[in-house]
Amino acid sequence: MDSLTYQVFLRLNPWVENPALWPGCAQSRVPENYIPRNTRLSFEKDRAVLVIGPRQAGKSTLIWHLLSRESSPWVYLNCEEPSVRELCRSPSLFLDEMEQVAPDALGVFFHEIQHLEEAALFIKGVVDQKPGWVVVATGSSSFHLRSRTRESLAGRARRCLLLPFSLAEVSSRRQAPTVTAMERRRMWDTLLVRGGYPEAFLSPEPREVLGPLVEAFVLRDASDLYHIRNPQAFRRLLALVASQVGDLVNFSHWAEVLGISVRTVGQYLAILEESHVIRLLPPYVGGKRAELTSRPKAYFLDNGLRNYLFGGLAPLEARQDAGRVVENFVFTELSKQIDPFHDALYYWRSASNAEVDFVLLREGRLTVFEVKGAALKRPRIPRALRSFIQAYQPAAAFVVNTGLQDEVKVEGTPVRFVLGADLPDLFQGP
Repeated sequence: MDSLTYQVFLRLNPWVENPALWPGCAQSRVPENYIPRNTRLSFEKDRAVLVIGPRQAGKSTLIWHLLSRESSPWVYLNCEEPSVRELCRSPSLFLDEMEQVAPDALGVFFHEIQHLEEAALFIKGVVDQKPGWVVVATGSSSFHLRSRTRESLAGRARRCLLLPFSLAEVSSRRQAPTVTAMERRRMWDTLLVRGGYPEAFLSPEPREVLGPLVEAFVLRDASDLYHIRNPQAFRRLLALVASQVGDLVNFSHWAEVLGISVRTVGQYLAILEESHVIRLLPPYVGGKRAELTSRPKAYFLDNGLRNYLFGGLAPLEARQDAGRVVENFVFTELSKQIDPFHDALYYWRSASNAEVDFVLLREGRLTVFEVKGAALKRPRIPRALRSFIQAYQPAAAFVVNTGLQDEVKVEGTPVRFVLGADLPDLFQGP
């Protein structure tokens, strides 16, 4: 390791020359107001753990929180550093260097590993050649697809998706039930508008956080990482999606508005999905002839980002787009509660335009969600929801609203009217 690389390495790992600095090195990177995340993340020997998700969602903070409880030191490498990328060009040479400078390290933490060339191949080599070492990495979901080889991380890595704060994470459960309910509703109001990116959620001026975050997606990810040639069109597409959350995606119309090809629209949307900014929600097709559309819907994975791009950060009661805001937020909450690698989320639309907002398929069971931005007064079953229940007999149905709590049955299916602030309770175990 040359002297410059060593100086960078030492700055990242000061415990190397003074072992007494660990675990203080890890603890110093965990904020005092740390909010615990609802994840069962754990480290494994002989298998890499890949924490993926959008930038600034708290991936590194989560890792440092876990490392701060480790008595043995860990190597930390920021892969945005050019000298670190050079150090990681070869698994064998990298491990040789680690044997020299950090022989007592329990494992290694790669930050933003998607910046490495052949990241998947590199991780595979480290896991294979260093039995017993623990490897953890953060980054976008794209990095394990960037390898130009046919090497795979199958069986050598476990992936964990971390999105911005959920309602359950920011709501206290250690108080009296009535106090917790009030806190939930306050947090619901906050997350609806400013979203769950940690810095934006905790900041007194969320706009000052969300603006640079949008620029990071456009300038750093789109321009630098994905080499987009028309960042202005990419930026305008973001705003267009924000204005039409919950609508069917019209690729041809969007291409015409933006002055780009339909194929480019598809490529840009794929990049936004890869970066965990949006999700394209496919239609549920269960084999009924009445189902027609194959076009997806687009939703943001964070309300704050969506509101910054369109509609502003005004409270819900002062907004013209309140219905879209609530619908998008319910989507974000469902996305954070489900297992993205095993569960599936859809919308449903029939040839007669009967439409249900969200259909969750989990372990072969269907659960359906209809979203109403208003405070309902009585348990009225929407026609589309009734049609879906009659066709598919889901295990349960929920009508999410802001005022009514009730339960009825339709064709034997329980239909619960629940407050949006109570969404976390729907996913609690027995």
